[in-house]
Amino acid sequence: MESTLASAVKLTSQPVAVLRGTTAPADAIQPREGVWSCAISFLNAASKGKTVAFCEKTATCPGGKVGLGFGRFKPGLENFLSVGSAAKAGEHYKMTPELAQAYMNTVPAAAASEWIIFKPLQLTAETEAPEAIVFLVTPDQLSGLATIANYDKPTQDNVKLLFGSGCVQSILYAMHEQEAGGDACYIGLTDPSARKSLPKELLSFSMPYNRFRTLEDRASGSFFKTDTWEKIYGRI
Repeated sequence: MESTLASAVKLTSQPVAVLRGTTAPADAIQPREGVWSCAISFLNAASKGKTVAFCEKTATCPGGKVGLGFGRFKPGLENFLSVGSAAKAGEHYKMTPELAQAYMNTVPAAAASEWIIFKPLQLTAETEAPEAIVFLVTPDQLSGLATIANYDKPTQDNVKLLFGSGCVQSILYAMHEQEAGGDACYIGLTDPSARKSLPKELLSFSMPYNRFRTLEDRASGSFFKTDTWEKIYGRI
């Protein structure tokens, strides 16, 4: 599956399709069960052409397990996200455990799935129906995608940047939006912990799959054909 949007923003990596599955693809790389790993490093690998598969047992990061839709936050994580505990230092992303818990309570749940698969969009068949499409983008590329996401809407809040772990921001919010039949797109990977697994110039831009399909059709008539975008395109 090719992408008009990827071409329009001169994406040098692959948009990543996020799919549900009952089995892991035969060629998929997988995190090791019982060994901590960050889902964002695998998202980056998928953008470079790898197929990746996660199940509940291999989504070993507590935030990643939630971000991939395999469960809810466990009790005690509110301390880790804030001030820490006697046993473990905190991340200090929220000032108090109560504020951390308030965030945890707002994170949406996704429908259960045996496997979550990251696949380069080019390797995704037309018959497959992803939940979301994730672009890893530079600021110039982000400007193009954020603008096209508002192109056909009377409202101006069609792109959101919500607090969350990297995989909640880049995966879960868009998956939930697809389930809810919504159109909102999400900027993500502002989570400092996730940024350690990425090149410094990249953020994520995630779309529910239905919105991606619509914008693929709308791109050709938009500002992407203007002199303004041509100048930006030329420096990407």
